[in-house]
Amino acid sequence: MSLTGIVRKVFQSRQKELEKHNSQGIAFQKEVLESLIHEAKDTEYGNKYMFSTIKSYEDFAHNVPINTYEELKGYIDRMRHGERDVLWPGQVKWYAKSSGTTNDKSKFIPVTHDGLKHIHYAGSFDCVALYLRNNPKSRIFDGRSLILGGTHSPNYTLRNSLVGDLSAILIENINPLANLVRVPKKQTALLSDFEVKRERIAQETINKNVTSLSGVPSWMLSVLTRVMEISGKKHLEEVWPNIEVFFHGGVAFSPYRKQYEELITSPNMHYMETYNASEGFFGLQDDPNDPSLLLMLDYDIFYEFIPTDEMDKKNPTVVPLEGIEIGKNYAMLISTSCGLWRYLIGDTVRFTSKDPYKFIISGRTKHFINAFGEELIVDNAEKGLQFACEQTGAEVLEYTAAPVFMDGKAKCYHQWVIEFSREPADLQQFATMLDQHLQEINSDYEAKRFKDITLQQLQIVKAREGLFNDWLKMRGKLGGQHKVPRLSNSREHIEQLLKLNQA
Repeated sequence: MSLTGIVRKVFQSRQKELEKHNSQGIAFQKEVLESLIHEAKDTEYGNKYMFSTIKSYEDFAHNVPINTYEELKGYIDRMRHGERDVLWPGQVKWYAKSSGTTNDKSKFIPVTHDGLKHIHYAGSFDCVALYLRNNPKSRIFDGRSLILGGTHSPNYTLRNSLVGDLSAILIENINPLANLVRVPKKQTALLSDFEVKRERIAQETINKNVTSLSGVPSWMLSVLTRVMEISGKKHLEEVWPNIEVFFHGGVAFSPYRKQYEELITSPNMHYMETYNASEGFFGLQDDPNDPSLLLMLDYDIFYEFIPTDEMDKKNPTVVPLEGIEIGKNYAMLISTSCGLWRYLIGDTVRFTSKDPYKFIISGRTKHFINAFGEELIVDNAEKGLQFACEQTGAEVLEYTAAPVFMDGKAKCYHQWVIEFSREPADLQQFATMLDQHLQEINSDYEAKRFKDITLQQLQIVKAREGLFNDWLKMRGKLGGQHKVPRLSNSREHIEQLLKLNQA
């Protein structure tokens, strides 16, 4: 029997438990909320908001305010200095550093022992459990797993306390037995210089029997490109004949799918999306034929949802899981064993089913363009680009877009900076295809584009090779879990890119 055949038995009981998500989701969430409240009732935050008096979801929603990072960062900073029992019992020594907040300052998300075990590692375990369920012939454990990680650094002067990318925290705390099946070596995985790390990963893994990949699609593609350059091969399966799956997350996969399918032509290759953020592990693609993600409901995460069209209201409607509607966009609130309480994580989701609860990530609460009432979200952008690529044979590597409020000719439009891995023969045709499809899938955008009265056709600026990597490097955010902001009402990022594109 293969090693995978032996290890497979470890996952069988959990595979049966996961089937309960089809019918017991609401019950799971009730138990999670009760457990979180009970565990944190004697913390400073629990005392302040009278957790001991909470007997129902209605009590919880009444007692505890909605929070952004700004509301919690005072508590978190005290925790980083060593204070105990603030947002969660005990002392918290790990903090996931995440970007994309106000003024580009980093946020530091507490990662407790409970959160590591009952959220992040639970998600990783379930990811493999579902993959093995769907692929009975898998030999994934008979080779190595190439896992991309970030980096970490000391946290103030607190002993044994560190801040860093979530991936680095997971690698640092992983069961030592896992190191027997993963590459690269730990020292390489935690290097801070991505360009050095990329080279070393390629050199360390090129002669290994790699069977699986895990990481952000953009950064993984960069590593694989280097592997191909060193090997001189045309397809990845010529380097790693037993490669069978890529567990991906962090950014939408659709802009990269065609490039991966051209790089890896093996019919045995699979792709599985994960939704694992610094704040928690939220979803898994349980069906290879369905892009929707299964919402993980029995971890230490309690979910609430705010309709995105009420985000600007002083007192928006907030609903627990049983209150959601299929097809409606929601901003997601979470309460977790990492001490995040009714925390607005910044992602928006849209549910596709209730039995089980499945959803797609539709965008970010701050990553959208609504300069003229067009309400363009990331999900629209991804679908529009996918359509334009299919029509023109192009391939998009990276992109960002922002509004031009009025140019020298008093014209208003959306400006896109796109780095192509395969350029379209006719850039204007690509722009037209993208613009037309955005109108087809977004009625607000279509209305603003009507007869070019409010918005003119979008403009595409072709980025030079490596522009986005250079921009991230300039900002000290190359590699790890850092991502290019896709859409913005502000022109701050796009102006920096345009200037760098001309350098």
